[in-house]
Amino acid sequence: MDKKNLYISTIGCQMNVHDSEQMAALMEKEGYVCTDDVGQADLILLNTCSIREKAAQKVMSTLGRYRRLKTKKASLIIGVGGCVAQQLGERLLLKVPDLDLVFGTHNIHRLPEFISEIEKTGKKIVETSLSEKTPSLGILTPPRKSKVTAFVTIMQGCNNFCAYCVVPYLRGREESRPLEDILEEIAGLARSGVKEVTLLGQNVNSYGRSTKGATGFVELLSEIEKIEGIKRIRFTTSHPKDISDSLIEAFSQLGKLCKHIHLPVQSGSDRILSLMNRRYTKNDYLEKVEKLRRSCPEISISSDVIVGFPGETDGDFQETIDMMEEIRFDTLFSFKYSERQGTAALKMEGKVSEPLKKERLRILQSLQELHTLEKNKAMEGHIEQVLVEGFSKNCRSDVMGRTSTNKIVNFTGHGDLVGTIVPVRIKEAYLRSLRGEML
Repeated sequence: MDKKNLYISTIGCQMNVHDSEQMAALMEKEGYVCTDDVGQADLILLNTCSIREKAAQKVMSTLGRYRRLKTKKASLIIGVGGCVAQQLGERLLLKVPDLDLVFGTHNIHRLPEFISEIEKTGKKIVETSLSEKTPSLGILTPPRKSKVTAFVTIMQGCNNFCAYCVVPYLRGREESRPLEDILEEIAGLARSGVKEVTLLGQNVNSYGRSTKGATGFVELLSEIEKIEGIKRIRFTTSHPKDISDSLIEAFSQLGKLCKHIHLPVQSGSDRILSLMNRRYTKNDYLEKVEKLRRSCPEISISSDVIVGFPGETDGDFQETIDMMEEIRFDTLFSFKYSERQGTAALKMEGKVSEPLKKERLRILQSLQELHTLEKNKAMEGHIEQVLVEGFSKNCRSDVMGRTSTNKIVNFTGHGDLVGTIVPVRIKEAYLRSLRGEML
């Protein structure tokens, strides 16, 4: 079988990164070899995200660069998958005539079939149908050599229909993988040397709820805890309304569960939360945070916030700022609201001007930088258990790893440390990382 080069570019979240890993695993079985050099590619796959306008715009600019490569290599195949592909379908071919393939979020498993057909006939293919079951959920992705962390999808889709979000329309309704399949995959990853798994889903707290009699999320965590070789468990993303007391207690009861949670709040204003259809109040959220910190005092909490949602007043924005001051998140992912076709927010009145959204985002991000640095500085002098993931990007004499609380730590070390958990004293704290010394 002739070897061909595959180049995959990913735009979006960890779910998209894992989808790209699945695409690579499928095409490697068909004789393709992954390359980091797009100029050498025989097949280019762009895995896309449309949850933010900026991500969708990036898709078009990236495709513009790839089109030029086709003038030099007529046999080059260019395919687009993910949410932009799901959303635009045939229209994407009109925007980018040089595309060969557009495939949606429920059709990853058919990728080898599509590419084979294009190679044989040169025919363009568009397939964006959604199915009741998602076959790609079960595609296994062998870890890359020396990789000590891995993503594992436990569910896909969402039933929440937040007013700003397109995920339910592009990923479909919630669907959970069978418990046995997840445990088997993680056990296999452990045998391959993986020490830490991150469980993925649009709302992991809802795992098992759509299937009568199925195992719940906390029970799943408890079963993973028993797998030999796995040292750490992470998960993302959680919906605040679905955080149960049993999950909160799990942070103090399960030794392998990392002391970090990503808990998107989106706004500190009850009025805006209601417009967003988030189905919790600011006080509900604050109570969950208090319970989490009572159960696990050292837990780090990250979150998402959207500024400039339709109808957001200066008072609503100030409530978000006040909430940030009260909670003091470890990190925060913040965005300007962007209109997405098909969402309820598109028809709402009270649009916030772009300059005002930009100014609110600047204020919010400046405040969060102070909080993040404050949290990191508080770790100076502390001894942290760090899982070493590899060499530091900036210095080959340094290794990097993460604390249980998801802080990046760089320190002097050698390659034999990769995959081990070592004690490190934090010497200096910066905005985005820590500097340590191995004991």
